[in-house]
Amino acid sequence: MPTIEANGLSIAYDVEGSGPPLVLLHGATGSGRDHFATLVPVVARAFRTYLPDARGHAGTRWDPADGWSAADLVDDLGAFVDALGLASFHLLGFSMGAMTALQFASRHPDRLRTLVAVSVAPQREPRLAVGRALMDPARVELQDPAWARQLAARHDPVQGPDSWRRLLPAIVADLAVQPLLTPRELRAIDAPVLVVVGDRDPFVPVDHAWELARQVRDGRLLVLPGVDHDALVERPTLLHAALADFYRTTQAVAAVRAGDPLTPKEAPP
Repeated sequence: MPTIEANGLSIAYDVEGSGPPLVLLHGATGSGRDHFATLVPVVARAFRTYLPDARGHAGTRWDPADGWSAADLVDDLGAFVDALGLASFHLLGFSMGAMTALQFASRHPDRLRTLVAVSVAPQREPRLAVGRALMDPARVELQDPAWARQLAARHDPVQGPDSWRRLLPAIVADLAVQPLLTPRELRAIDAPVLVVVGDRDPFVPVDHAWELARQVRDGRLLVLPGVDHDALVERPTLLHAALADFYRTTQAVAAVRAGDPLTPKEAPP
């Protein structure tokens, strides 16, 4: 797994496929390889996909005791794409990664060709309350030992023994204090945006996702029926078809935003 020096970190990442650049940001406690295992084989047919591990996760070593914030994740993303030489790119984030993507997009709207935000909304609640309940290490060990073993296998080889027990409280603590995006900041996002939410997501009520899709300049909403927070894997056929349609219908806009406008002959129907 390659690494690249960025923002004081050795960021571990996977890269697959060929085509325009697409950066995929995983969710809290996950990794790029794990969270996007079902998606990468699909999108890598059309994009060169980059899957960085967030600080403190999997292959990107960082001790949460040295500080943990959503702002750091945004800075890490900026440094990562700069180190790769990506002036503009497509961006897709899941959960925590989607919040990083939204914040980056509000700061650097000109660098995005498109944005897909999966399982996130700007409101603090119910994200904080659900996170506190589910990401308590004592609860995980007692009630979900299989997840505890999975977390240890994913993070401990690089982060050190019991690293996940330090990571989870740091993520929740940041949820309680991270600055919320304002309507003006969301309105600054002018790339085409697809907001994806499961209709049973305890973290993100559908009306919150709908509001997000309305607040950005060019937003659209996909509600996946019968799906909770893990919208990447529960209805893959529906999600993948919607992503294909989104990227097809935004191809001409994305090309212009990349500084390479399509001719009328090349533009998709």
